[in-house]
Amino acid sequence: MSISNQSWLTLLQDYRTIAVIRASDQSVGRQMAQAVAAGGIKLIEITWNTDAAADLIRHLRQALPDCTIGTGTLLNLEQVKQAIEAGAEFLFTPHTNITLINTAVNAGVPIIPGALSPSEIVTAWDAGASCVKVFPIQAVGGVSYIKALQGPLGHIPLIPTGGVTFANAKDFITAGAIAVGLAGDLFPTSLIASGDWHGITQRAKKLRSQFSGDP
Repeated sequence: MSISNQSWLTLLQDYRTIAVIRASDQSVGRQMAQAVAAGGIKLIEITWNTDAAADLIRHLRQALPDCTIGTGTLLNLEQVKQAIEAGAEFLFTPHTNITLINTAVNAGVPIIPGALSPSEIVTAWDAGASCVKVFPIQAVGGVSYIKALQGPLGHIPLIPTGGVTFANAKDFITAGAIAVGLAGDLFPTSLIASGDWHGITQRAKKLRSQFSGDP
């Protein structure tokens, strides 16, 4: 069942954090998802270049019914169609492509295109994006860039990724972002390599605790 853009925005406001999972082995991807879900992060993105991403999305939709499972790193129309068919509940792309946005909108699945400049952000929003991913955020000034966009573009919900860490995640929300996406800082290579899933659950709990008042 797809979720409406408004329901998606409500989820983002409730949880503020999206766990971005990129795994070279599907079984590791499952463990990563289960670990962050146990830590209270309920919005989970499986990147399309993860091993057997479509199968993993289908599995997690069943295994983690309290979570919202989407995908990202979608580069072309075929991948977007396959992701929708696999049951992805939201779609991230690293770029703004009107055809991809239209396809998702017509299918009733929230899409979050990647954009950087104000022109790209407005183009994505006007085409029907549910919100816009500002990527790579750290390369263009981080928190200060999100803050600077609020004056002219404060009506557009923004999700910065690419350089969001435990240290600055709350700052992005304070600056006006609706949510943030974390990958590497949530899933340290050392914990993945050692299979320390409890350690990742604790990191997820720590990250969630930054957003007091959230569920």
